[in-house]
Amino acid sequence: MEKKNRLILALDVTDREHALRIANEVSDYVDSIKVGYPLVLGEGLGIVKELVEIAPVIADFKVADIPNTDRLICEHVFNAGAAGIITHGFTGRDSLDSCVKVANDFGTDVYVVTEMSHPGGVEFFRPVAEDIAKMAVEAGASGVVAPATRPERVKDIRKIIGEELSIISPGVGAQGGSAADVIRAGADWVIVGRSIYNSDSPAEVAKKICDEMNC
Repeated sequence: MEKKNRLILALDVTDREHALRIANEVSDYVDSIKVGYPLVLGEGLGIVKELVEIAPVIADFKVADIPNTDRLICEHVFNAGAAGIITHGFTGRDSLDSCVKVANDFGTDVYVVTEMSHPGGVEFFRPVAEDIAKMAVEAGASGVVAPATRPERVKDIRKIIGEELSIISPGVGAQGGSAADVIRAGADWVIVGRSIYNSDSPAEVAKKICDEMNC
């Protein structure tokens, strides 16, 4: 993914028309569009094929199953045109290896969740987040997910992964994270959803966030 604007749109809307309208409005300011279950369950995986005409798509399915099931999920996602997928790491190295292998075959990216951005994200992830980050490096993942709501954790994760992997960071805006703070802490991209797609002027909000990061 080209680091131009350092902004990823989390497109957690549920209908095609709304999704395409928002994506087109902010296309000048985002490097990628992240889609998850709300949109794909509402409109089908075919929505990815439409969105990739606007910007590269990361499928946020937080893949967390046995290796064979993970392989099948990744194949479907990448065949639909997605440039990347988000997976969990707590299912173990063999499951992550399965995702990375498929991504390598397609020339796409795998991002591994180290710690989630909501308050409950510290309850079970905190004790294992750094081990997951180490595993992501060893498995050859493209990057990790670390919380913009806790920039100090982004710093910790960056120390572990070095400059080999990218950090994409959710939690800016509605969850209270600061784009500028998390970029200074070591994130490569921030992920923003509700602050943009619930706004009356999505493009203006996206531009403001980019300006905050000195894009």
